[in-house]
Amino acid sequence: FIFFRSVDEDRKIEYKAAVKIQSWFRGCRVRAYLRYLNKMVIFIQKWWRGYQSRRYFRRMVKTAYFIMKMNFYNEMAVRIQKRWRGYYVRKYIHNYYALKKYLEAISVNNEIVRSELQEYTEMREKEEKRKELEKKEKEKKYQARKMHYLLSTEQIAGIYNSPFRKSPDPMEVLLQKSKPLSHRQQQMKSPFADELYDWPTCRRPLTFSTVQPLPPIGRQKPQGPFRDTAEVLQQRYKPLEPTLRVAASINSPLEKAREEMKREEWRNRIHDNEFLPFSSYHKNEKYDPSVHRSGKYGQETYGIKHFREVQPKKWVSNK
Repeated sequence: FIFFRSVDEDRKIEYKAAVKIQSWFRGCRVRAYLRYLNKMVIFIQKWWRGYQSRRYFRRMVKTAYFIMKMNFYNEMAVRIQKRWRGYYVRKYIHNYYALKKYLEAISVNNEIVRSELQEYTEMREKEEKRKELEKKEKEKKYQARKMHYLLSTEQIAGIYNSPFRKSPDPMEVLLQKSKPLSHRQQQMKSPFADELYDWPTCRRPLTFSTVQPLPPIGRQKPQGPFRDTAEVLQQRYKPLEPTLRVAASINSPLEKAREEMKREEWRNRIHDNEFLPFSSYHKNEKYDPSVHRSGKYGQETYGIKHFREVQPKKWVSNK
């Protein structure tokens, strides 16, 4: 029993030793194989990456070479185009000699025009001076005719005929040559003159009276604050200019009449000026805004202060 027991123990010890040797050997072989696989993987990656880099570098070199060639060709083409365009422009468009000749012709023409303008200016100045002298001479003659009563007589010497002068005054000579100014008789105008038909406010043709007009009185204008007869007749026979209240139909609505008045004011350019002109005539008048004016004064009712509008600008004479 003891012998078999010792043999069994030795067999277990030897078995454990054999297992340990096999495990060590197998571990060494697996580790060596893994090292070999790692080395092969690194070699394959190195070779593939080198191939990829070389192919990318070839492509990059090829692209750079193509770009360099295109830049060179473009530069050569631009140089050729520049030479050709310069030659074409110098020969056919901006010819130096033709431009020089043209500028010389322009300078000559400018000199001629300037000389003519200078002559024209001198002529205009002479003409204006002549007209001014004629105007002064005419005014002087008119004053001489107007002051003809200052002419010297045989008994009384005039103010221009001084006894201390060796020669007579030029004004005295002019008074002797001129005629006295006579007053004109005022002509009476008919109320049916041609100028009445040209008024823009005339809506219908005038009707002529069958009564024969009286002959004009051949006398001068009466002394006193009386207006001219023609002005009085013209104001008397002036056509009626009705306001909106009179001109509009009674059946038309109020808004339609207001719109019509707005269009009329816009067409005739009638502006509602807030500030009155600087004159003493309108000093005490109250400001009456337009019917359709919108402002700080507000909108007034239909119609204005008077039944018939007062328009001093259309008066024939001042009242």
